[in-house]
Amino acid sequence: MISIQRKILTLTTVVIVIMSLIWITLTIYNYKTQVKYNEVLNRYLVLNEVSRSSNQVIIDLNNYMIQPTPENLERLESSKKVMGSARYEIFYVRNEVNNFALSNYINLLGSLIETTDRLIGLERDSEAAVKDLAETTRIGNYISDMTLTLIDMELKTQEPFYRGIMEQSIELLKLGIWMVLLTSLLLLLATYWFSLSITRPVQQLTEAASELSKGRFDKEITVKTNDEIAFLAKTFNHMRMNITNLIQQIKDKAKLENELQQNKILLQESHFRSLQSQINPHFLFNTLNTLSKKAYLEGSEEISDLLVSVADLLRYNLKQIDRSVTLRDELMIVEQYMEIQKARFTDRLQLQLEVDDSCIDIAIPALTLQPIIENAVIHAVEPSVDGGVISIRVIDKDQYVIVQIQDNGMGMSEEKITQILLERQVKTEGHSTGIGFSNVVKRLRIFYEKDDVISIESIIGTGTSVLLKIPKQRGEIHD
Repeated sequence: MISIQRKILTLTTVVIVIMSLIWITLTIYNYKTQVKYNEVLNRYLVLNEVSRSSNQVIIDLNNYMIQPTPENLERLESSKKVMGSARYEIFYVRNEVNNFALSNYINLLGSLIETTDRLIGLERDSEAAVKDLAETTRIGNYISDMTLTLIDMELKTQEPFYRGIMEQSIELLKLGIWMVLLTSLLLLLATYWFSLSITRPVQQLTEAASELSKGRFDKEITVKTNDEIAFLAKTFNHMRMNITNLIQQIKDKAKLENELQQNKILLQESHFRSLQSQINPHFLFNTLNTLSKKAYLEGSEEISDLLVSVADLLRYNLKQIDRSVTLRDELMIVEQYMEIQKARFTDRLQLQLEVDDSCIDIAIPALTLQPIIENAVIHAVEPSVDGGVISIRVIDKDQYVIVQIQDNGMGMSEEKITQILLERQVKTEGHSTGIGFSNVVKRLRIFYEKDDVISIESIIGTGTSVLLKIPKQRGEIHD
C-alpha cells in the first residue's frame, strides 16, 4: 500500500530534484563563465602589473642615482624582483594574435633589467651613466606604450567573448522564465492530480455516508488507489454490509418475537383440562429448553432468555390450572411476563411496582394478574408511539388487600367496561386477551364468592385503573 504520506514525500522529492537540477545547471554555467571572465581579467592585470612594476623600477633607479644609499638600492632591487615576477607571468598571456608584439614586450623588459644592472655598477656622474639612465627612461616609455597596445589587442580579441556573455545573459533570462513557467505548470498539474486522488474518494465516502444516514445501504464505494483512502473505503463497505446484516438480523429477531407473541396462547380456565390432556408438558418444556440452548450457542442470548421466560410462564400456567397461589407468585410471573414484553417494546414499556410485603402471602386464583397486565400492554402501550407505564400497587386495608393495576393508555369506553364486568369475552383490533379479562372477573367472583371483588375506572385519553379488593379470610393456599 502506497501511503498518502509517501505520495507527498515523492511529490516533494520530485520538486526538489527539478529545482536542484536547474540550480546546478545555472551554477555550472555561471562558474564556467566566471572562470573565463577571470582568465581575461587576469591577462589585463598581468599587463598592468608589468607596466606598473617597470615604472617603479625607473623611479627607484632615478632615486638611487640621485642618492646612492643602501636603502634606495634595496628598494631598487625589490622593484626589479617584482618586475621579474611580472615578466614571468607575461608568458601566460601569449596567444596567436599577440605573439610577435608580446615577444618584443618581453625583450624590452629584459633590456630594462640589463640597463638597470649596468647603471648600478657605474659612477652616477659619468657620461655612460647619464646615457644609460636616459635609455632606461626611453625603454620605460616603450613599455607603457606597448602595454596599452597589448591591452587594446586583448580587448579586440575578447570582444566576441564579451558580446557572447551579454547575449547569453539575455538567453539565460528567457530560459529562466520558461523554466519557471514550465515547472509551475508541471507542479500545478501534479498537485491537481494528487489532490484529486484524495478528494474524489473522500467525496464518494461523503455521498455514501449521506445515503447511509438516509437508510439506503446499496451504495458501494470503489476506490482504485492503493492508500489509506482505499483502505477506508473497504472498511466503509464492510461496515455497510455489517449494518445491513445487523438490520436483517433485527428484522428476523423481531419476526421471531412477533411469532412467539402471536403463538403464545393463554387458555381460558374452563378449557385448561381438555388442553392439558392434548399436550405433553414435558415434551413442550424439553423442546423450549432445546431451542433456548441452541439460541444461546448461536450467540442469540436475548432469544435464549425469552425462550426460558416463555417456558417458565407456560410451566406456571399448566401447573397452576386448578389451584390457588400466593400474591407473591402472581407478582413474580407478572414480572417474568413483562421481561418478555420488554424484549419487544424495549424502553417504550415500563413497569412500576409498589408492594406492601406483609400482604403478598394471601391466596389468589392463578393467572389473575397476567391477563389484566396483558390487556394493558395490548390496548394501552402498543398503540402509543411513546409507549406507556403500567403500575401495580399492593396496599393493606384491614380486612382486605387492595391491588391496583393502572396504565396511562387511551382508556376504554363505558360500554367495554360493562361487557367485561358482565363476564362477556371482549376482542378488539384482532387481539385476544388470552384467558380473557372477563374470564378473570368470573373466576375472582367464584373464588371469593363476592361480586364486588373487582372494579374498573377509565377516562378516554388518560388511562385505565383496575382495582382488586381481595378478602383476607382466604389467606391459606388451597391445592
